[in-house]
Amino acid sequence: MTELEQSRIAFERAATIDATVAYMGSLMTFLAKASETDGRFALMEYYTKPGNEPPPHIHDREHEMYFVLEGSMRFYCEDKTLDINAGDVVFLPKGKAHAFNCLSAQVRTLILVAAAGEASVGLDSYFLTMGEGTKSMSLPDHAVTYVEGTPERAIKACNDNGIYVMSEEETRQALPQYPGFGVPVR
Repeated sequence: MTELEQSRIAFERAATIDATVAYMGSLMTFLAKASETDGRFALMEYYTKPGNEPPPHIHDREHEMYFVLEGSMRFYCEDKTLDINAGDVVFLPKGKAHAFNCLSAQVRTLILVAAAGEASVGLDSYFLTMGEGTKSMSLPDHAVTYVEGTPERAIKACNDNGIYVMSEEETRQALPQYPGFGVPVR
């Protein structure tokens, strides 16, 4: 069976430890990977808390959509500030600078990324590269997060997967309403 044929096999999956990695103080569960969908989309459950958010960035391969299951988030994209709660969705188009903050003590969300063009989705590959096995479906107590500095390994993994991490100056220009990386928002 070819790799392409393997990516077209029906499957079912649940949010379990076997499908989950610890990632920058958060948990990322892979419900569908790009390698299983001809590279067209990936679906992940993201469980996180304030302080674990990524820095402002741009995807050059995919559109991104968040559906909040629990908690509240604030997204920044272009000149917009988008507050979403459980049951709400936000769409972030390919090529647009964006960032977010968690507004509640914990957030659980589904992240759907869909290829926008010929290139395969890369975000799930980034998370798989940066993640490590977990023994619990609880948020880690102590973990290296982006707030402590953006590790070189993360920047390389981003670049390898079509994600550009923005500088502070680029962020000020592209996301004027963004309060700053690592700044708690309430």
